[in-house]
Amino acid sequence: MRRTVLMRSGAAALVSAVALTGCSGGDDGATGGTAETTACEPSEGPVELSYTGWVPGMEDAVALWNEANPDVQVSYSTGPSGNAGTYQDFFNQLEAGEAPDLGQIEFDTLPNFRVQDGLVDIGACAGVAEAGDQFIDWTWEQVTFGEEGSVYAIPQDTGPMAMFYRKDLFEQAGIDVPTTWEQYAEAAAKIRDEGAYITHFPRTDVNWFAGLVWQAGGQWFANDGDAWSVELTSPASTQVADYWQGMIDDGLVKDTAGFSDEWNNELNTGELWTWVSAVWGSNSISSGAPDTSGLWAVAPMPQWEEGANAAGNWGGSSVAVFKGSEHPYEAAQFALWLNTSDEALTALNQGGGLYPATTAGLDLPALSEGLEFYGDQPVFDVFAEAAAATDPDFVWGPTMAQTYNDVADGFGAALDGDGTLADALSQGEEATVSTLRSQSIPVAE
Repeated sequence: MRRTVLMRSGAAALVSAVALTGCSGGDDGATGGTAETTACEPSEGPVELSYTGWVPGMEDAVALWNEANPDVQVSYSTGPSGNAGTYQDFFNQLEAGEAPDLGQIEFDTLPNFRVQDGLVDIGACAGVAEAGDQFIDWTWEQVTFGEEGSVYAIPQDTGPMAMFYRKDLFEQAGIDVPTTWEQYAEAAAKIRDEGAYITHFPRTDVNWFAGLVWQAGGQWFANDGDAWSVELTSPASTQVADYWQGMIDDGLVKDTAGFSDEWNNELNTGELWTWVSAVWGSNSISSGAPDTSGLWAVAPMPQWEEGANAAGNWGGSSVAVFKGSEHPYEAAQFALWLNTSDEALTALNQGGGLYPATTAGLDLPALSEGLEFYGDQPVFDVFAEAAAATDPDFVWGPTMAQTYNDVADGFGAALDGDGTLADALSQGEEATVSTLRSQSIPVAE
């Protein structure tokens, strides 16, 4: 099952995104979406690289590289998750000519950096173009934009979704673990009577919400090769928004920022009983709620229809070399090693819960073992099934970072009682269309 991860995630549409935004390979360094290319020759003498991301335990993998490569040392910096601040930092650093050599970028946001002329095409670097057959097909299409010979990042991980839940608390309260979203709402009311909450609704993690829409069969973008359609208010998207609006109106979910100290404490003290999240969330819980070791379990996402089998995807990322790097060859070699070597993939899975984007990585022993924190449950088996149950054709738009920001503003207002989640989607759709047009990206009428 761990090999059955065949999501394309709108890779074909990303190719169209490149065409429709005027992006193309080139070596003139022009702005407006032209990626920087390089002959990619090794540097002379010792090399120091800078790398920024947010995966817990990444420093351990970097330390393995540094120990084995004394002449190419990597300095790793940790920032907030991409849409929580690191992407904006990257854009600011690129504008100032001060970007790190390498950065973690999720697949849904990679086109933004391509459009903004922030990436080096490392396809000419030794071993890079030939590495495609090591990765799950859809992830390689994400980083090449379908261009033969061009590579704009190295795939790192994917993010199939399932439900983390406090097995002990459900058993003690005599509440059945929900298998449908209707049952989830019913369980939420019972848990609230116990003085706790079934989960939180995040203000800013709009890509989490997109994963729920993905599971429901919705689309936010479509592309016919000539123009983009924006569909944030599709029926499935509205269904998800109305469901969670009802949970908010009934006081059944907590208004807590995900990944915050407050959120960690709520997980650690049993104030939050579930989290529908991606596979990498296994580490988020174990590191944020250490006192609950052995008390959590993982089950499939609740379904919209009894007996259905559908899942969404949240996240999945790559490692890109930024424009301005003086050592693209060494940066590319590090990115390849980080995302293909058994030792690095094992460290990233054990330290950060990453689910590898390589086909061989899915067979690592670490992914078949039970995890002590989850009562020795082999949780990655659940996520392998989720990956196989995820529609491969969810389409990302060319300006996702801005779309997320626009929708997040509306989500925050809805949580404060000013409008609804559905209003936020409608406003986000209008803002996205405006953004696309302002960048001369064709929009379907």
